[in-house]
Amino acid sequence: MTHTIAVRRAVLFIRPGRGRTTFGPLFVTPVIHSAKSSYPNLRMSTIKKTPGVLGDQMQKIGNTLAENFGGPLSKLGTRQFKLDECPDLTGKVAVITGGSEGIGFGVAYTLLKHNLSKLFIISVDPEIMAGAKKVIADELGQDKADRVEWLGCDLGDWNHVHQVAEIIKSKAPRLDMLVNNSGRGIMTPSLTSYGVDRHMAVNHMGHVILTSHLLPLMQKTAKDHNTTVRISNQSSNLHTAAPSDTQFASLEEINSDAGPNGQYGRSKLAGILYARYFDRNVTQKGHPNVLMNATHPGFVSTKQSRKDILEPYPLGGLAMKYGVEPFKKDQFEGAVPTVYCVTTTGDSGQYVCAPCIPEEGSEMSQNDELGDRLMELTRNLIAQKTRMDSVKRGCPMDDIVVH
Repeated sequence: MTHTIAVRRAVLFIRPGRGRTTFGPLFVTPVIHSAKSSYPNLRMSTIKKTPGVLGDQMQKIGNTLAENFGGPLSKLGTRQFKLDECPDLTGKVAVITGGSEGIGFGVAYTLLKHNLSKLFIISVDPEIMAGAKKVIADELGQDKADRVEWLGCDLGDWNHVHQVAEIIKSKAPRLDMLVNNSGRGIMTPSLTSYGVDRHMAVNHMGHVILTSHLLPLMQKTAKDHNTTVRISNQSSNLHTAAPSDTQFASLEEINSDAGPNGQYGRSKLAGILYARYFDRNVTQKGHPNVLMNATHPGFVSTKQSRKDILEPYPLGGLAMKYGVEPFKKDQFEGAVPTVYCVTTTGDSGQYVCAPCIPEEGSEMSQNDELGDRLMELTRNLIAQKTRMDSVKRGCPMDDIVVH
């Protein structure tokens, strides 16, 4: 199908600030003439053939486009991974939070398509889950839909997260993949019933609790079946929007109002720091076949980018919703780095951008001391707000997980 755009489009980005936002051009995309000849001046072949510093810069541009946007632009990266390259998953078991819609559904659908034997999906809306199972049944067959078990849970309810983890352990003889995907998007700050910032409580701490309780089963799976088990944390390149003075020193700090971008960015920074902490304290200390990585899916057309963004930014959100929609990835393109990280990679502690490009991330995301403070605060808050059981079964307690 021919896709013609008469004028150049300026792609907008959110320029983060404390309690406010402004919009500016990220770059100007060239005119698209057709789906087959889109962006002719940025073909990967051209990028690879360009020598010297200019070639390096063009590679960086190509990677940035591939990491963030869909369609032909997604093919410009120096490293590629396609969902069809997902290996056969017969006999394997996975858990996905937020697997009933958006990127999580893209991951769920792909794993089932490649013969995953059992899938637990954790989400909050039974109607959305019913719709997801219908799509799976219609397109992949009833047998694949019957392999899915839904568990309703708000990741901000930490005691319930623990209960759900126990249900999974009682039903699953093994666990090969854990996808920490669900999260709160760019929205105004609020607190959970525990009195903790909802972005951090859901996007990071709820997943730490889930991972901690499921980790022993994953370690056992790796040992008993001589296989590699993998965990992915859904992060974002907006981890760079975390406040520059982030220390993860106290509850008061993470509850301070950094604005919608800052709250979201801080929680996504936590996802990368957690993966690197896990690599240092679990993977590298006795569990080389238990891997954790963080991912950036790109700018994906999901509920977060179409609807949730309107809550803090009614006007700016509309600009993001409609102005950038033609360039967004769909849910399956957004699923690519996660599928790669839970089925294929042999690395751990990486920040993997779409499709499968390891990036350094921000300076803060590379700060091991900051990661240690984050996990100490996480451990202490979970213990104070719930009970010690939530941290006694695995990470973040080094003396428990390393054995």
